[in-house]
Amino acid sequence: MQFHVPQFIDIEDKIFGPLTFRQFVYVAGGAGICVTIYFLIPSPILAWPLMAVAAGLAGALAFYRLNNKPFIYTLQAAFSYLTNSRLYLWQRQEHKDKSKQEMEREIRQVQQAVSDISNRRADNLNNKAWQVDVSGGGTPAPEPTHTSPNRSPS
Repeated sequence: MQFHVPQFIDIEDKIFGPLTFRQFVYVAGGAGICVTIYFLIPSPILAWPLMAVAAGLAGALAFYRLNNKPFIYTLQAAFSYLTNSRLYLWQRQEHKDKSKQEMEREIRQVQQAVSDISNRRADNLNNKAWQVDVSGGGTPAPEPTHTSPNRSPS
């Protein structure tokens, strides 16, 4: 039985002519905003630059990819950067000095813990090796061969 593996799952389907659904929504939204600006602002000197900004943003959202990612991710990162706080403070913490004896005692404790762990691992490895040796390596015993009564095995 063969299974078909889906390919090109990261490519969106073209629904509206050469545009994907997302691109169509961005372009249609930008066109709607441009029409709204045109009818709401009576002065063309103010309307045309605002329409150009709206059309440029809609075009960038629909077609521009920055670092092979859609432009909306860049806008989200910029908005997050602008709205979140960026105050980083470093406060020095004073540590009490330990005596040389205390430090040596801690070093001995750590060394003892490390040696205990390595001994346990070695013991565990020896136990596993012994089990493999005793059980014959974990392979089943060969089945006896059946010979006919008229023949003797050679």
